[in-house]
Amino acid sequence: MESKAIDILHIIEENGRVSIPTLAKMVDASEEEVKGLLKKLEDDHIILSYSAVIDWSKVDQNEGVTAMIDVKVTPQRGVGFDQVAERIYRFPEVKALYLMSGAYDLSVVIEGKTMSEIARFVSEKLSTVDSVLSTTTHFQLKKYKHDGVVFGEGEEDRRIVVAP
Repeated sequence: MESKAIDILHIIEENGRVSIPTLAKMVDASEEEVKGLLKKLEDDHIILSYSAVIDWSKVDQNEGVTAMIDVKVTPQRGVGFDQVAERIYRFPEVKALYLMSGAYDLSVVIEGKTMSEIARFVSEKLSTVDSVLSTTTHFQLKKYKHDGVVFGEGEEDRRIVVAP
């Protein structure tokens, strides 16, 4: 892959809203060349989507609950973990799924409205998937940083200073 394409990937990974003219100046290319590279990267499924990082805790009645679930599975002969991973990532609640090294095989990130909704997902959907041996659920309590973006940065600390 040519270096301009790699430079473009780094730039849009940091800011997916950068304009074509700005992007062209940043990589020293014409706007047409940048448009062509972006189209090729999208067609080759290297660029999969453009997304925003949102601090849902600042949006009334939309905060929800995020859970990370460690899943121990039995790999399938000939396909390893891929087949069971595909069954899991097809659930609409699943926002991310990773094959991991260590004590657990898969790490599943899900979002729901309540802890009860996540508990139902684990007990009624995830644990019933063939090959799932065990799960451990961790609830996210506070988000400090996500995709390189720091949450709450620049906000004034309102705690009272207590000194001896």
